[in-house]
Amino acid sequence: MGDPPKPSIIDWILHILSFPFKILFAFVPPPAYLWGWPCFVVAITIIGLLTAVIGDMASAFGCSIGLRNEVTAITLVAIGTSLPDTFASMISATNDDTADNSIGNITGSNSVNVFLGVGLAWCVGAVVHAIKGTPCGFVVPAGSLAFSVLLFCLCAVVYLVILVFRRVVKPVAGAELGGPIYTRIPTSIILVSLWVFYILLSSLQTYGYINPPF
Repeated sequence: MGDPPKPSIIDWILHILSFPFKILFAFVPPPAYLWGWPCFVVAITIIGLLTAVIGDMASAFGCSIGLRNEVTAITLVAIGTSLPDTFASMISATNDDTADNSIGNITGSNSVNVFLGVGLAWCVGAVVHAIKGTPCGFVVPAGSLAFSVLLFCLCAVVYLVILVFRRVVKPVAGAELGGPIYTRIPTSIILVSLWVFYILLSSLQTYGYINPPF
């Protein structure tokens, strides 16, 4: 079979950065036990705890350097809590034959964040405040949410157009991820630019440099 390929510098960097997580997740039981339920419960618990810790550390760092909460949420906290999804999508994109799992992981994770994460927390908060008899119930001011969500939706539409274009147009038909270098590099630049565009405009709106009419 031959010798395995020699690890590159990037492989060593990723290994060193992920080594503590590898040790931690070594305590996850094998999926062959009890139809995989112990594996699922322990893994999801560790992921939840890590996400909470990373989110709190990012919030504390943003507070210490003077960032407003809205900017901290869409930058440091978002990056910190999205790292597990990022690595999972990278592994799927590298090992799977299609891009379905890597893209499905992103959309599935965000659907859980939006529908279950926000919805369940909001439901619990509403019930608690109703039991306490809080005047006007559970009310949270929107702040700059409308502009941020609208901007995110516009960037998401651009992303979907690019994805469909890469799926149906030759010579990259069917290559949602990867493909020839003359399509792979521009696509990466465009997607990163969308993220920078979203962060920049949302931050400018938060600090009052942009005043939308809604």
